[in-house]
Amino acid sequence: MVAFRTTRFGRLEVGEDRIIRFPAGILGFPRLDRYVLLDYKDTPLKWLQAVDDPEVAFIVTDPKSVAAEGTINLGGDVARFLRIEREDDLAVLLILRVDGGKVIANVNGPLAINSSRMLGVQAILDRG
Repeated sequence: MVAFRTTRFGRLEVGEDRIIRFPAGILGFPRLDRYVLLDYKDTPLKWLQAVDDPEVAFIVTDPKSVAAEGTINLGGDVARFLRIEREDDLAVLLILRVDGGKVIANVNGPLAINSSRMLGVQAILDRG
């Protein structure tokens, strides 16, 4: 078990198998590479809480929750980096933020997670 403190949820204790490693960090937080996903009530939203910084947490959701098509094409490099062997192992999440009263999903920087290996990466997509 890993115990850590958070500013939003107090002290948490999770099994090592629940920690998702982002070797390159997340944009703006390159040194934070360990996160856990926490459910947010009975909603499609989750919190991605940093294990090593009590103040860093992101609200995330499945792309299907915010876009009609709900599909994000990550490309083969992401699948190779994450060592995806089965399509079911890949989870994609979008970071949400509130700006001027609007909720905005970061579709250009989705999080891709190999749920079998608990390995993640933030993809940077060029949609231009």
